[in-house]
Amino acid sequence: MTLISHADARRTETPNAVMTTLASPTLGGAERSIWRVDMDPGSAGPAHIFDVEQVWTVLSGSATIELAAQSITAGPGDTVVMPAAVVRQVHADPRAGFSAIVTATAGARASLPDGTNHGVPPWIV
Repeated sequence: MTLISHADARRTETPNAVMTTLASPTLGGAERSIWRVDMDPGSAGPAHIFDVEQVWTVLSGSATIELAAQSITAGPGDTVVMPAAVVRQVHADPRAGFSAIVTATAGARASLPDGTNHGVPPWIV
């Protein structure tokens, strides 16, 4: 059993959000990665693809998620299962932003729709 204290969580800031790694292979030796996403009001992440399924549970605020040709809005307590290999883009509520807990297989790789490989994001390793 491993305890990862709040003080040991790893924080990664991007232009669009803050990801706080709660557990991963390099943080507690977990087989799956779990992290918190905090996105300011009106922010949006880039359109991108992951090679594994991700599961997002919204804690506060709301997010509109575009998956392929679908668009859904998720609010507090809602969970969105994002399949692998599908273009996705996440937009924060323009007034409230959002916070979510996300999990995915450790080592998940990100790429852009044009095929540009971005490798494993630092919050997943």
